Amino acid sequence: MSDLVKSLGVEHMLDRPDAVPYGKLRVGDTVRVHFRIVEGSRERLQAFQGVVIAVNPGTSDANFAVRRTGAHGVGVERIFPIHSPRLEQLEILRHAHVRRARLYYLRERTGKRARLREKRRFAAVARAEPEANAES
Repeated sequence: MSDLVKSLGVEHMLDRPDAVPYGKLRVGDTVRVHFRIVEGSRERLQAFQGVVIAVNPGTSDANFAVRRTGAHGVGVERIFPIHSPRLEQLEILRHAHVRRARLYYLRERTGKRARLREKRRFAAVARAEPEANAES
């Protein structure tokens, strides 16, 4: 890749709005991606909600893959460039506890087997509540 393309990519990366929290994006997160789609002369936003199965970091060519189960149990995956001007908004809905960097094994799983365990944020607070109730 030429130096001109790299410099343009870095400039765009620095001008990126805070609507895309790519620093907080992790594998196993359930996200809703709002992506701008061009159909002929019209533009519209399309939301794509699913689980992040891979994150490929980098400077200007970073991307992440999102997988969801579509109609009739068909799996759909999309790869989104993080620094794309078409990426309008990225909402992180929930975090999951995962032990791998890539969740490609979800491709073979369906139904309950494809679920991920949700990550608990406030474990210390949850442990303190039953003790307080036992004393009363």
